[in-house]
Parts: sequence; structure tokens; C-alpha cells
Amino acid sequence: MTGSDAPGIDTSRPHPARVYDWWLGGKDNYPVDEALARKILAVDPTVVRGARANRRFMHRAVRTVAEAGVRQFLDIGTGIPTQPNLHQVAQEVARESKVVYADNDPIVLRHAQALLHSTPEGATTYVHADVRDPDSIMRPAAETLDFSEPVALSLVALTHYLDDGAYGLLMRYVAELAPGSFVILSQVTPDLSPEAVQRAAEQFRRSGTPFFPRSLAEFSRFFDGLELLGPGVIPVSGWRPGPEDVAAQAEGIVPVYAGVARKV
Repeated sequence: MTGSDAPGIDTSRPHPARVYDWWLGGKDNYPVDEALARKILAVDPTVVRGARANRRFMHRAVRTVAEAGVRQFLDIGTGIPTQPNLHQVAQEVARESKVVYADNDPIVLRHAQALLHSTPEGATTYVHADVRDPDSIMRPAAETLDFSEPVALSLVALTHYLDDGAYGLLMRYVAELAPGSFVILSQVTPDLSPEAVQRAAEQFRRSGTPFFPRSLAEFSRFFDGLELLGPGVIPVSGWRPGPEDVAAQAEGIVPVYAGVARKV
């Protein structure tokens, strides 16, 4: 494990991972996180559906790339462990899969042990680091992953917390990936529910959390130079949906785009 000397948990400000945890019904959050989660839910009733849809998308995307032969995964913005975790999905397809999780929330560090139960044939490790500092993630990740071979890079529900520097940041990560690697992304959009998303974004920003919803064109930029898998960039519940996703679509709009692309 990396980052065992991480700073203590700041309970004076909400953290996106803990707000997300509250929406998913988790217990690893604090009153400040719950307060923000409730404020956002009051102005945007889609957020709980969106959190659940994002989680199911991650499962489907990981299964897709694992079935395509990828055996290495780098999950940035891991969040608090929620079953099943990414490594469980990947190792269900191929027991030898290796997974590195990365997050900057100290509470995730405290729960990292729950992320490290790997199959004997595979491996899981955790890096305590910030997505905005690629070297702090890629160096320790290379102790587990072989970046000369394909890796699936997952940033699910993360880019909407990053400003427009996120485009160059993602390019830095992709540049380190071998051909045949995949990029898995999802992102809140104003396109499908503009007023509710604007109100939610305002609540995030008032709390001190930057928030940057993106249009279809803006989100699609993240995949420039990559080969999109079908069905391309699409609302998250529609990306290769399973029965549960089809049923969930009847509940209403989820203003989140998703996509998976391959580096050629």
C-alpha cells in the first residue's frame, strides 16, 4: 500500500466520494457530506439514480474490456468500497487480473483493506494520490502493472470535478498506456436536465467543491485519438444495458454520459 502517512480526514468540508457514498446508501460519510448530498438531492432528484447507474456502468464496462482480453486495470477516483468492486468484476472474468486503485480521500485509504482481497492468481493494490498528479499514481502503479501491456484506465464519475485542464491531464495518462489499452469514462452533463444540473453544480461550488458538467461535444473530446467502442458516447444507462438498466430507464432521465474507447 502507498500513502500510509496520508493526512487525517477533514470533516469540515464535504468530499465527493463521501457524498457519492451517501447517495448509494453507504455509512462512510459525515454530517457535512450528508448535508450536501441532501441539498443536491433536493434540487436534482436524478442524483441517486445517477450514482447507481454509474456503478452499474462501471461493472458492464470492466466486464466488456476483460472479456476483450485486458488483464490490468487502473481505477482512479476509486471511491469508498461498494460491492462488487472493480477487481471482483475483472477477476470473475479472469482470475489473473491485476488491479490498482487510486484515490485522494483519506477515508478511502482507511477502507483500502477491503479493496485488497484478490484472487491468488491476480493482484490488487491501493495508491493514495491525487488524479491531478499523474506521477504520484503511475510510479507506484507500475510496481503492480506492466504498462508495456494493455491496461484499462477507469475514471468513472470523476472528470466533472476537474476543470478544462482535465483534457491535457487525461492525455498524459493515455500517453503512458500501451496500444490495446482502454479508457472508461462517465461524466455529468447539462444536456439532459439543464436546470437540475445547474442547481446541483451551484450546491457543489458553494460547498467548495469544483464541478464542471460537460456537453456531449465537450465530453466526447476526452476520447480524441481513441477508437470508441459501440454504441459510442451515450447516456450512461444506455451503454450496453442489462435488464436492470433497461428497467431503471423507466424511472427517468440520468444526466450522465458514458463511453469506453481503445487506444490503437
